[in-house]
Amino acid sequence: MQNVRHEKEVVAPLVSREDVTMARQDVLNIYMAEKVETYLLQLVLATRNPERYGKSLTGSIAYGASPRATLSLDRCARAHAWLAGRDFVSPEDVQAVAHDVLRHRLLLTFEAEADGMTANHIIDELLALVAVP
Repeated sequence: MQNVRHEKEVVAPLVSREDVTMARQDVLNIYMAEKVETYLLQLVLATRNPERYGKSLTGSIAYGASPRATLSLDRCARAHAWLAGRDFVSPEDVQAVAHDVLRHRLLLTFEAEADGMTANHIIDELLALVAVP
């Protein structure tokens, strides 16, 4: 049996800690209009009371997104806008990240799952039902 020695390869970081800290601060400083904030909040609230937005989703969500989902949706929408090179959040930024933020935060009812519904389907419906500013 050979005695093999593995050398650890040292890899220089692509981005410094300071760059990451500055980027996080830049994301938090992205402007979000009150209408967009309200839209974002309405999307999250719609997961908790979908019947207020349309009969098609009544009885399909056992547990909707929590208040922390609102914070996550806000930060992700800001990050999406920042990555796109904009200094403001649009409703399209909220829509672009909605599935990734909300998908794992929804618990569907047994009936909804038995009907073949998925969290993505529910989010698609909510995006279609909640009025865009």
